[in-house]
Amino acid sequence: MKKISHQLLLAAGLLIIIYSCASIGRLEGGPIDEEPPVFIGSTPEQAEVNSNRNKITIEFDEFIKLDKPGEKIVISPPQVQQPVIKANGRKVVVTLEDSLKPNTTYTIDFADAIQDNNEGNPLENFFFTFSTGERLDTMAVGGTVLNASNLEPVKGMMVGLHADLADSAFTTKAIERVGITNSRGQFSIRGVAPGKYRIYALQDADRNYYFNQPTEVIAFNDSLIIPSMEPRTRQDTTWLDTLTIDTIATVAYTHFLPDDILLRSFKEVHHRQRLAKSERLSPEKFSLYFTAPADSLPRMRGLNFDEKDAFIVEDLTGRNDTLCYWVKDSLLIKQDTLCMELSYLYTDSLNQLSPRTDTINVVSKTSFAKLMEKKLEEEKKKQEEEEKKNKRRKKEENDSIPPQPEEEKIIFLDTDVYAPNSLDVYDYLSVTLREPFANFNTEGIHVRQKVDTLWEDMPFEVEHDTIDIKRYNIYADWQPENTYELVIDSASIYGLYGKFNNTIRKEMKTKKLDEYGAIFYNITGVNGPAFVELLDSKDAPVRQVPVVDGKADFYYLAPGKYGARLIVDTNNNEVWDTGSYKDKRQPEMVYYYPQVLDLKANFDLTQDWDVRALPLDRQKPLELKKQKPDEKKKKNNNNTRSR
Repeated sequence: MKKISHQLLLAAGLLIIIYSCASIGRLEGGPIDEEPPVFIGSTPEQAEVNSNRNKITIEFDEFIKLDKPGEKIVISPPQVQQPVIKANGRKVVVTLEDSLKPNTTYTIDFADAIQDNNEGNPLENFFFTFSTGERLDTMAVGGTVLNASNLEPVKGMMVGLHADLADSAFTTKAIERVGITNSRGQFSIRGVAPGKYRIYALQDADRNYYFNQPTEVIAFNDSLIIPSMEPRTRQDTTWLDTLTIDTIATVAYTHFLPDDILLRSFKEVHHRQRLAKSERLSPEKFSLYFTAPADSLPRMRGLNFDEKDAFIVEDLTGRNDTLCYWVKDSLLIKQDTLCMELSYLYTDSLNQLSPRTDTINVVSKTSFAKLMEKKLEEEKKKQEEEEKKNKRRKKEENDSIPPQPEEEKIIFLDTDVYAPNSLDVYDYLSVTLREPFANFNTEGIHVRQKVDTLWEDMPFEVEHDTIDIKRYNIYADWQPENTYELVIDSASIYGLYGKFNNTIRKEMKTKKLDEYGAIFYNITGVNGPAFVELLDSKDAPVRQVPVVDGKADFYYLAPGKYGARLIVDTNNNEVWDTGSYKDKRQPEMVYYYPQVLDLKANFDLTQDWDVRALPLDRQKPLELKKQKPDEKKKKNNNNTRSR
């Protein structure tokens, strides 16, 4: 009996193994599910009128999930209390926490948030609508939001309509109908009633659906929006297979307008003036930080020191809002605390500039002795290499020479000289210190050109930098493929705290002309002052020139890829300026050349550029955009399924 039982168990095992081998699935697997979920019903019904249900249940033909519902799903009219939106098996359940408004069309725009549970196929542009009254509003408007400064599509920005046409509505009342921009900056607002509207875009920091925070990014349109619709037809093609057409049918549909609204978003510059902070990170200087630019420096009166001729003031931004005070007197440097009265203009509660005087104490966070000790250590380390060289030389000297008294070590001024070995013909040299200059003796500066084997002095100009008081710039007429040298004699430069420079010698060679290229733009469509910024492959400006007689020319360019944007410089200040809602001023116009040019060495490119030839949302080349369109989710290849 035991033998028979053993044989039966063995036979059963073999049958299981054979069945398992025969049941191995095909390597290619089943067909890939590429279809999105299909809407099959809801409570209330889609487009139902006279509905008073706060809970909406929407059913699909398969299990679903929600992708970023808080970002993608938008409800109109906007909800003060956040609705609860959940996926439950084959259903989406939306619970509106706000009380329903009478005679109002509600729209829940899901965008592509609804996806099937397994493959993640999104149900594109799905929305659900119902009305609490007898009429369902069905019109829609659409368009695009771009960043006004660089024409980047703005993703996730709320766009809304106001039936109240007063300018104050945007700053006091919640937007009535809303949509949200996708990765291309595109939006649609559904459930709109016939009428006239103002349209706005808003990055709503406090979720109150109106513009009341100075840090909020906004956009507005100067024209009224009047929704309309028109009948249109399209061709629908049915295919027997990928190569054979079955039928082509003409289908009538209703198209809603306007569908090409363009909004340029910006953040306003708010000039609320106040003293943000003061600090003294090191004994020889202290800094004052203001929240907005000012027309003049603050007035200072020392309480425990004499303020007359006590400082060199460095304006770090050129706007009198970030100020560095370099202490000239060594006794004040050693003084741990400086007490002063500071008088300046302050923005009061009525948003008006008023005189204000504060008493402030700036306390050194590092004692003078410790700081000097640290600086000496750093400077000694820099000279260690030279000391090692000197020691090697001394070892080679004759031991019979009597030892000489050690010379006092000189700690030279820390000087940063910009004089690259390979010099561009349009470039200039610079000398920068870590402290303000006490003296810059141009007689000790020499610029020479190598002629055959001899160095010959050549003319040059020296200018104190207009922004950085710690820098001098040296200009000369460089010729291509020539060798030059910059020599700065010892003690030609003195820093504010008494140290002077060691001898400096830098040799440079200018590049050949055939190493450069040039780009010339012939510009049309612009009236008034404008300038063009040449851009690198990361959309960063590399050079700027004004538009003169319809031309913007860029010479001596290194080979590479370049884009370009044009700024209409309305106030002729050579920078892009933002807008103001209060003043109803749009930001200055920006246009992009629609191609990235691949410039080769020793080539000149001439480009005709009509800045109005393409709509703004089609101008910026895709390779310059940082906000790329969302890619459709890739499907898993069933051929790689495991057994």
